[in-house]
Amino acid sequence: MPVVVLAGFLGSGKTTLLNHLLHRSGGSRIGALVNDFGAVEIDAMAVAGALGDSTVSLGNGCLCCAVDASELDSYLERLAAPAVGIDVIVIEASGLAEPQELVRMVLASELPGIVYGGLVEVVDAAEFDDTRARHPEIDRHLALADLVVVNKLDRAEDADKVLAGVRALTDGAPVVAATYGRIDPEFLFECRPGEERIGQLSFDDLHQEGEDGHASHLHTGYDSLSFTSAAPMDPRALMRFLDSRPDGLYRIKGYVDFGPCDTGNRYAVHAVGRFLRFHPEPWPRQDGDRLTQLVLIGSGIDTEALRKELDACRADGTAPPDDSAMWGVLRYVPGSEDEPGT
Repeated sequence: MPVVVLAGFLGSGKTTLLNHLLHRSGGSRIGALVNDFGAVEIDAMAVAGALGDSTVSLGNGCLCCAVDASELDSYLERLAAPAVGIDVIVIEASGLAEPQELVRMVLASELPGIVYGGLVEVVDAAEFDDTRARHPEIDRHLALADLVVVNKLDRAEDADKVLAGVRALTDGAPVVAATYGRIDPEFLFECRPGEERIGQLSFDDLHQEGEDGHASHLHTGYDSLSFTSAAPMDPRALMRFLDSRPDGLYRIKGYVDFGPCDTGNRYAVHAVGRFLRFHPEPWPRQDGDRLTQLVLIGSGIDTEALRKELDACRADGTAPPDDSAMWGVLRYVPGSEDEPGT
């Protein structure tokens, strides 16, 4: 279950964006952990469905200071309980919270099945320059983000200037323009889940939307690529591809077959911005081909070039398995030695 951190300065439109996601979730159920700064929980009251069991409200303080990782786990566990039926959890941070600390706590979660779903930073386009002048730490927050939503763009005096300024401060993260917090929820999680669920989009959804379905989206500023290979992937080549993934490539999810390098497992891959994890799991006990199936989503990416690069990552089948070939992959398996933090 992905846990998305939704951050941004006071008044940027985080609650509006969250409400939009709740109303346009496409059938997926969102669990919301809302953190107000102050004893009266105004934001929690504004969140749709706040009276249900899919909302946890934390008032009177910033989440990054008020709780530790184990306490956050207790809230996440409540939302992730099977009886609640949640598909994705969104943490709406206080406007004064420290995003880096929230991300650290999610990454430190010890709950099985919980994965970091990315840091979404919301920017008020109309107040961007003034906010930076008063709070220069905003620049650092933008550099940490996996996705930046430039909200209230209709109120900005020079929208192009604001977008250019935000892009200059991000570390290659996609920048999405929005009004009233209206972004496509498929940027963050899978909508209308089909029978074959791979990452945040099902392959059926991608196939249906790949040609003309984008015209109905609220925002069309992103590209998606589905990749399938019957041939195993070369672990070294795939790691070179992942290490050099281009700016704007936001999500990579799916399953990888490394063939003779590990005949017993397929590897679930989960990449958000610069964050990367592999999770080995036994192949399902069912007849059929062992396939590599990936979904890539980003903004301003060259999908055909990426497809060619992935094609080049297929193993040629001539070289015998090398004991060291999987070292690069195993560095990103939780619990492995020398596992990087992000």
